[in-house]
Amino acid sequence: MSGAELMTGDVDNIPQHVAIIMDGNGRWAQLRGKSRVAGHKSGVESVRAAVSTARKRGVKALTLFAFSSENWQRPEKEVSVLMDLFMFVLTREVKRLHKNDICFKVIGDVTRFSEKLQQKIRAAEELTANNTSMVLSVAANYGGRWDITQAAKQLVQQVQNSELDIADITESALNEQTCLAQLPELDLMIRTGGDFRISNFLLWQAAYAELYFTEVLWPDFDEQEFDRAIEVFQQRERRFGQTGEQVTNSK
Repeated sequence: MSGAELMTGDVDNIPQHVAIIMDGNGRWAQLRGKSRVAGHKSGVESVRAAVSTARKRGVKALTLFAFSSENWQRPEKEVSVLMDLFMFVLTREVKRLHKNDICFKVIGDVTRFSEKLQQKIRAAEELTANNTSMVLSVAANYGGRWDITQAAKQLVQQVQNSELDIADITESALNEQTCLAQLPELDLMIRTGGDFRISNFLLWQAAYAELYFTEVLWPDFDEQEFDRAIEVFQQRERRFGQTGEQVTNSK
């Protein structure tokens, strides 16, 4: 299905928040006799395509899993290249994001990154802070369990400061302390690369998200593949604990 068909079809059923686990860069490169590093570099083009497609389709929030807290265990050279790519994107791409009215954020524990990279992140976030067309969140040194843990710590601190009573700790209160609290509920999570797991990504936020897995490796994930994922989302019946009949009668 083409983008034009998608937009003239079920335009009122576009997922407002899409998250993507960008998997398969290394395998893509190895299949072509190249180093894993080459795959990560090619993956940058797919990031551009995903951001562009999401904005054109009317997605309000796009969250990309760039670097997990477990990725530090990868070979030192690969980690170094990933950090360099992050610097490159922050230097070269943020102006383009700003020009297209996209707000840029990094979620995760950035304290482990170099001071230079942290400064770049802060500058990028400040430059784009007032943009409203879409929010692009990049998860770097992020883990879903870490997100929930740091949210719980925030609530404990509020109780200790007598700002919050234990009885007031609710799902809503905890949600307000998570990284993506200010964004729409997560509607669709996409994973490329053929694996069928969410790998500690947005564990709290994915409670009622639709999951879409594809064999397509990340460097080959283009506008058409993104549209295919949205089309599958549009065909799903989202019940949120209700019966199908209840959902149908409420429309």
